Amino acid sequence: MLRLIACLVFAYACFAEAPKAVETPTATVRGKLVQRENQPPALETADHKRIALAGDGATEHVLHDKRLAGMEFEIVGHFAGAEQFQVDPSYTHAVHVLKDGKRFMVTYWCDTCSIRQYEPGPCWCCQRETRLDLRPLDAEP
Repeated sequence: MLRLIACLVFAYACFAEAPKAVETPTATVRGKLVQRENQPPALETADHKRIALAGDGATEHVLHDKRLAGMEFEIVGHFAGAEQFQVDPSYTHAVHVLKDGKRFMVTYWCDTCSIRQYEPGPCWCCQRETRLDLRPLDAEP
């Protein structure tokens, strides 16, 4: 009888629904990219609020790219604090530049190898520096 009770308890534990994790609501922030020495990159909003940005490695590389400093951005993620924003992972392409009322995906292009990358740095193939290549969202990535 004790074995039967133990089996029932074990079966219940296996099939019981696990508590669901609390989901953080997705948000979009817009502003100019601010890059300062020894500080995380930030967006300065239209009302002059600074929101510090954090993300995965590839996203951090993009946000530290000096060629993007001062550009208008739209970034998707969630707030990790009042003035701290966690950018969605780089594979979701959550970072966009806003120009002339249009959104552009941030990409990097190697003119030698015709290889597109999604973070700055040397080409995977020839190791030459890639150039910033903002792509309209309606174009092929």
